[in-house]
Amino acid sequence: MTVVSDTSALSYLVLIGHIEVLRGSSGSLTIPEEVARELRHPKAPAPIREWIASAPDWLVVHPTGETDLPKGPALSRLHPGERAAIQLAERAGAILVLLDDRAARTAAEACGLTVTGVLGVLKTASAEGLLHLPEAIERLRRTNFRASPALLRSMEKDP
Repeated sequence: MTVVSDTSALSYLVLIGHIEVLRGSSGSLTIPEEVARELRHPKAPAPIREWIASAPDWLVVHPTGETDLPKGPALSRLHPGERAAIQLAERAGAILVLLDDRAARTAAEACGLTVTGVLGVLKTASAEGLLHLPEAIERLRRTNFRASPALLRSMEKDP
């Protein structure tokens, strides 16, 4: 069972101290090399660069060349990491792709992919007893994660 992620879900889960929830029942997470490059970028926060530098064995990085599929107009407008994640998810027959950006989610769904984002990951992890959702949401608020305050409040009340 392949799960693919773009940069944002990994970044925010590292920043709030809940990256291990991505290990999941499949035992691994797959990212394209483009996402790994974004995580290593000198402007990425230090905790993210440190995490990818000593990535866990459950993280699988695919060379970018393996994601070279035709780019439709919706994909061409995305950031390289989002585009590469969607293309890898298509190629790998992923059961899930982790994306937060609205345009990327729309493009992935148009490709027939099942999508969730960092909030969905947190909610699932909470339901599995892996974290306390209100505390995770509070940590997320301390980052530059963008979501409506009403959505975050509703998630805190409905673990």
